[in-house]
Amino acid sequence: MLLLFFILSVLVCLSMLIFRSKNITKILMVVYAVMHIGLSIYSFTRLDTTELGFFTYTGIGVLLLSVLSILAIPVVYHGFIYTAGDDTRKFNIYHASLVALMTFMTGAYLANGMTVLWAFVEATTLAVALLIYHDRTAAALEATWKYVFICSVGIALAYLGILFLGFIYGREDAASLSFSSLSNIINQANPMYLRIAFLFVLTGFSTKMGLFPMHTVTIDAHSVAPPPISALISTTLMNVGFLAIFRVYSLFSSSSIFPFMNSVLIIAGLLSILVAAGYMLKAKHLKRMLAYSSLENMGLVAIAIGVGGIGYYAGILLLLLHSLAKSSLFFQMGQLSRVLHTFKLDNCGRYMKLYPAGAMVLLLGMICILALPPSGLFITEFLIFKGMVSNGQWVVMIMAVVLLCFVVYAMSTRFMHILFSNPRGEAGLPEPGRVNGIETISQFVLLGVVVLMCFYQPTFLSELILQGISLLPK
Repeated sequence: MLLLFFILSVLVCLSMLIFRSKNITKILMVVYAVMHIGLSIYSFTRLDTTELGFFTYTGIGVLLLSVLSILAIPVVYHGFIYTAGDDTRKFNIYHASLVALMTFMTGAYLANGMTVLWAFVEATTLAVALLIYHDRTAAALEATWKYVFICSVGIALAYLGILFLGFIYGREDAASLSFSSLSNIINQANPMYLRIAFLFVLTGFSTKMGLFPMHTVTIDAHSVAPPPISALISTTLMNVGFLAIFRVYSLFSSSSIFPFMNSVLIIAGLLSILVAAGYMLKAKHLKRMLAYSSLENMGLVAIAIGVGGIGYYAGILLLLLHSLAKSSLFFQMGQLSRVLHTFKLDNCGRYMKLYPAGAMVLLLGMICILALPPSGLFITEFLIFKGMVSNGQWVVMIMAVVLLCFVVYAMSTRFMHILFSNPRGEAGLPEPGRVNGIETISQFVLLGVVVLMCFYQPTFLSELILQGISLLPK
């Protein structure tokens, strides 16, 4: 089934580029989205089984794959709207690149070895670069080159980490870097090699997760990328980076460097929230503000994993809910730009009057992403802080709480200005545009799921998360 999926994905991409027709591309895009959903459903029936020798349906991988499938429909829908005015060639390149990106992320979620995972993560860089440059502006070109360069550096660092993993083996089997084979001999490895490997992997894959110190690459990309693509970069692509780091963390968790890894993750998480809070306080570009919000959430995920215990469950649940909430906000940013003709904070205002449906999405999305009740993210952050208290990590908790207060203040004041205040420079602003309220349905559905998770978490979801963290130290 997985081989069939990859073959069909290649055929879909080639067909979009060969047949110069928007209608054919739209049909193929919908077919691909349905096909991806079918693969996710199939993956639930094949948990812990291996296909093609290089891919395994692990619990966490299947969960993140399912999130990608859930977001596929709204991403395709809003992509059709965003590219409606493009010429056929530009339209087809956009959607072919989107199919390639989703296929590469699928391979990364299911990869059962470091080399295969690394290859698919590197491939996502090329697909994202084409999507960032979609509007063909000077700013888009600059952001694209920055993304390619910094991601390439990050992936090179991750590759160095893989090389240090290779030092664990003898010469006769050095090529075997599957997670299962590594787990059998990890305790025999030199702890120095493991520390170096983890630092390189964390730093390298931080370009995808958007975690400090390689977070800058995604910030610039968000400023110019189409909103539906920003929704993917800030959610499912960050999930790819997390999964790469988490798999190495899980692999090393039985070794002597376990406390070292926890300390590194907590420090990286706190620094991520610190940087996010600082920049959000002076953010003037709405999509950049949301990008820094993603940095803050990834920092919380890193802290949750570093805290351990109940933090493992909370971190993964936060990752899933963040994907739904943040994507809905980026979809809404696409509509806001069509109403207000800008992403600049000073030129925004009176959104509640101009587009009430979109304004309600922003209001509910703000509540959800800031983890205010009844957001499901409130439960995740509560569990993270509970884990800190249980471990006696009072200093970490106090620092995180103080920094999160700045994040809440920065985002809430800016969103309230957008919704209710007058633009700071009203003179010369264009007439507001119009958007069909039906376009907000997907966003309300996604945010509704986030709110529902505050009160009820399905049994299968809890079981998959618990299965994914079952081998980690308690």
